[in-house]
Amino acid sequence: MNLHYQVDGQGEAIILIHGLFGSADNLGLLARSLKDKYKVISIDLRNHGRSPHSDTFTYREMAADVLKVIDLCDIERFSLIGHSMGGKVAMAMTELAAPRFNHLIVLDMAPVHYHVHRHQNVFAGLREVARHTVGKRSEAETHLAKHVLEPGVRQFLLKSFAKTDSGYNWRFNVEGLIANYDTIMGWQEVPEFTGKTLFVKGQESEYILPEHRESIARQFPSAKAHMVANTGHWLHAEKPETVNRIILNFLQSA
Repeated sequence: MNLHYQVDGQGEAIILIHGLFGSADNLGLLARSLKDKYKVISIDLRNHGRSPHSDTFTYREMAADVLKVIDLCDIERFSLIGHSMGGKVAMAMTELAAPRFNHLIVLDMAPVHYHVHRHQNVFAGLREVARHTVGKRSEAETHLAKHVLEPGVRQFLLKSFAKTDSGYNWRFNVEGLIANYDTIMGWQEVPEFTGKTLFVKGQESEYILPEHRESIARQFPSAKAHMVANTGHWLHAEKPETVNRIILNFLQSA
């Protein structure tokens, strides 16, 4: 599994990992804020962006994919920043390479198994688009809107709708994501990681809740937490300056 990635800047290495349905570009505002002081590596996870597709999709496999990129770049120590599903990939990497971490920053995700199916409408919309021959993005949005009502969510998804040799298509592996959705929402606990860790929560998001504190403390006993007011799950897009400042402060002070 040879992931697609891009490198910006020089200095200590920071790896950025996007969430479900995303790509390396999703954390672009954060990458731009960090690249003046750090070497920033933005990764497309398997089944996303320009990376290869696969039928298997476990967090351990995705963590190993990312570690392979880090090794290819000849990087020994690094910091990891992951949003949502990418946060779980980052947390899973602590089991494979704990001594090599400088910092772990998890954006709005807990190390737990989620039991609420949050993406049924998205999958229905993606399949709706796939059922039609589409010649431009506006046509894709029309089909997508039958199931995905929020314009912002549609625009986010359409960032991964690209022209190929055989016409327009989704860059992510729609059927592979659907088949592995229980695994994506699930979680296998990792051994205790005592490195420098920060969880950043969107105040209005339901991905980190009070009932998750015990699981976080058990697996990441040294973790600190920061809440970003008046933001949801996409906190880094809703308040980029605030989130970027929180991250920079943690990287420089911890």
